[in-house]
Amino acid sequence: MPIVLGAIADDFTGATDLANTLVSEGMRVVQIIGVPGPEETYGDADAVVVALKSRTAPVEEAIADSLAALNWLQSEGAEQILFKYCSTFDSTAQGNIGPVADALREAMGCELALICPAFPKNGRTVYNGVLFVGELPLAESPMKDHPLTPMRDSNLMRLMDAQSSGQVGLIPAPIVQQGAEAIRAKIAALITEGISYAVIDALDESDLRTIGKAAEDHSLITGGSGIALGLPDNFRARGKITSGRQTTFAATEGRTLILAGSCSTATRAQLAQAKEKWPHAKVEIDKVAAGDDVVIELTDWAKAQPADSPVIIYGSADPVEVDAIQKRYGVAASGQMMEDTLSALALRLADAGFHRLVVAGGETSGAVVSALDIKMLEIGPEIAPGVPWTQALGPRPLTLALKSGNFGQPSFFEDALKVLP
Repeated sequence: MPIVLGAIADDFTGATDLANTLVSEGMRVVQIIGVPGPEETYGDADAVVVALKSRTAPVEEAIADSLAALNWLQSEGAEQILFKYCSTFDSTAQGNIGPVADALREAMGCELALICPAFPKNGRTVYNGVLFVGELPLAESPMKDHPLTPMRDSNLMRLMDAQSSGQVGLIPAPIVQQGAEAIRAKIAALITEGISYAVIDALDESDLRTIGKAAEDHSLITGGSGIALGLPDNFRARGKITSGRQTTFAATEGRTLILAGSCSTATRAQLAQAKEKWPHAKVEIDKVAAGDDVVIELTDWAKAQPADSPVIIYGSADPVEVDAIQKRYGVAASGQMMEDTLSALALRLADAGFHRLVVAGGETSGAVVSALDIKMLEIGPEIAPGVPWTQALGPRPLTLALKSGNFGQPSFFEDALKVLP
């Protein structure tokens, strides 16, 4: 059976976030890591989410990988494509959201694509084209200090206009709240004005379901995982999918490892709480830069901890420390050293029996999954909005939770372990 929905996610945690949403809405979903090869199979899935590591990649690489994923998804029958990015619109001044959206829209011949990163369950809403994180505009939230993608503007129209080649318009909340037909009429009007992208307001899940209904016939949609809430019902109404969630998820046995590379306020609060309970060690970038064998040192340390206790290894730091490190080694180099160290630790400790991994941070998750050579993930139980447990499908038995740095309550790490038997 061909798939009906294909998704291209710009990082691995975002991909699991989206897959979790689609599973919760009754779709059978497979998450594939990286651009699929011709030999990739997905069983009887209704939707396939292709997880890329393209959020902070060079623009040309992000575009090439996204187009390759598009070609594969279309060859497998996908009727609709969702370009998934973070609910905080994480991007640099150069992209990559705008350039990738331009390339996908051109390749698919789309007149207009929607822009909607809203995810109300996690406090991300859009009003009058401005993205809010909780009660704060994006540029006043902790995202303003993100080490790789600091967000200094809250207006999605300005952000998209700076990144993309197309003109950007707005579908405001009063129109959304009038229903799907009103949204469709506004889209038609914007197209006649030569608008290529429409930022659409969304204040709650009801808005997102209405938007999903209005986008029933759109070949390309862009946004966060929330925009996917209304899509499965469209396919269900056309008899393309059956109702009900089907899963064979079974967690692996083994020790638990928590790896945190995210420097977000949320992850640092989660670490602070978990460190009061469990053994923990910090990756010191100065030692890595000096050539010390930090991986061997921390591997030995982790293996020596009590077998019945989760072990925490982290590189997370506050903005002042991050700024000092980046000034010493550069933004790209310091980030790469941390990713390389944490992913090497994941590989060594997985071979040592740590088969349950919780990874905090999109870039960190991408590095870890790549190092472990994971090609496909099955989506399991939800830990928190946007964060499920997943099971690696392949020769190495691993259960993973890949967490966006900004997601979860302070008790997230403890909550994650309570979900599993």
